Parts: sequence; structure tokens; C-alpha cells
Amino acid sequence: MRYLTDRKRAVGKGASGSGTEHHWHMQVSSVALAFLVPTFLIIFGRALGKGHAEVIATFSHPFVAILTAIVIFVSMRHFAAGATMMIEDYLRGWARKAAVMTAISLSYAITAVGLFALAKIAL
Repeated sequence: MRYLTDRKRAVGKGASGSGTEHHWHMQVSSVALAFLVPTFLIIFGRALGKGHAEVIATFSHPFVAILTAIVIFVSMRHFAAGATMMIEDYLRGWARKAAVMTAISLSYAITAVGLFALAKIAL
């Protein structure tokens, strides 16, 4: 007789064959974003409405630049994983493939543009 825990029964289930992995990825990234986004919004809110030089000075600080880069990266990875799961649930065939590639490409493009803009400001 085999003894299977709930986790062992769940491994390999889901639309992509790795439902548990996707679930944990989304849980971890959402908890990280729950702490990162409010901190980023406080810093961004304080810089909002100030002059160009003051905003550049704010985002030139290492802590703010690193926090902004982490927020951009983690939020876009979270978006890509969530959009992929949603698309896999509702689309079939070539539309699914095209939509997944579009969502992932969009997240990579936003990440690249955001990190490039941050590098131009911080350096």
C-alpha cells in the first residue's frame, strides 16, 4: 500500500503539468510584492510633483534604485506567470501559443524598458 500525501497527489497536476510549482511561484511573488510595492509607492509618492533634479536625485540613491529594479523585475515575472496561467485556462490551439508568447514578450519588453530607464536615471 502506497501512502501519498496531499502534496504528492498534486505534483504534476494542472494545465501545464506543473500546477503546484506555478501555485508556489505565484504565492511567493505575491508575498514579495505585498512588501515591495507599498515601500516603492511611498518613495515614488514623495518624489511625485517635485522638479526634475529632485526626482533624479531620489532615484539615484542605491536603495531606491535597487528597490525599483526589484519591483519591476518581480512584478513583471508575476504578471507573466499569471497571464500564462489565465491564457492556458481559456484558450486552445494556436491562439493559446500566440497569446502566451505575446504576454511573455510584453513582460520582458516592459522589464527591459523599465530597467534601461532606471539605469539612465541612476547612473
